[in-house]
Amino acid sequence: MTTLLLARHGLTDLTGPVLAGRTPGVHLSDAGRAQAAALAGRIADVGLDAIVSSPLERCRETAQAVSDGRALEVQTDERFIECGYGSWTGRPLKELAKDPLWQVVQAHPSAATFPDGESLAEMQHRAVSAVRDWNRRLGEKAVYLVCSHGDVIKAIVADALGLHLDHFQRITADPAALTVIRYAPLRPFVLRINDMGELRLPEDSEEKDGGENITGSDAAVGGGSGTT
Repeated sequence: MTTLLLARHGLTDLTGPVLAGRTPGVHLSDAGRAQAAALAGRIADVGLDAIVSSPLERCRETAQAVSDGRALEVQTDERFIECGYGSWTGRPLKELAKDPLWQVVQAHPSAATFPDGESLAEMQHRAVSAVRDWNRRLGEKAVYLVCSHGDVIKAIVADALGLHLDHFQRITADPAALTVIRYAPLRPFVLRINDMGELRLPEDSEEKDGGENITGSDAAVGGGSGTT
């Protein structure tokens, strides 16, 4: 099974009050750099086969903090870039919340296309396609990290959970939080969502007592035994 670690970038000075989008030159704040360093520490014992990032600075800087001390260079993939918010980019969220499109984004995001920008459905398609490509490229035993953006991560998680995109706003992706998904031949398994703790991945098992997860692809009968 291929294991994907999804990390959102750390805080910037625009995170929260402004929709930064693809605005160039948005770097991590002091708090964001501290979050990135803490993220690197939380996964220090996890062996990674690749570190991939959105091309935007705040993601590359977060990914670089994970890369430091490892024999891995950060690779960028345009398909993990922030959603193209078009003319919404750089505007205060309080102002955008008054736009009629805001309610569509909240309640029916699969129908939302940003003015002069991208639709959320297009964003999900290219991000999920990128995950599938990296899974094939790295192989079924690989563990890799992708540093991306909140809406992108939520869209990938919705796909992994089998949720319609209209439900993706129920998922949370906080700055520097980790989400972990394992991709098996039959289905993905979501191991963690929006986690801020130290990461310890469960061991793969070809055979367990009690009829549990014998193939590594079927769901564990009875709920499984978890990590030990």
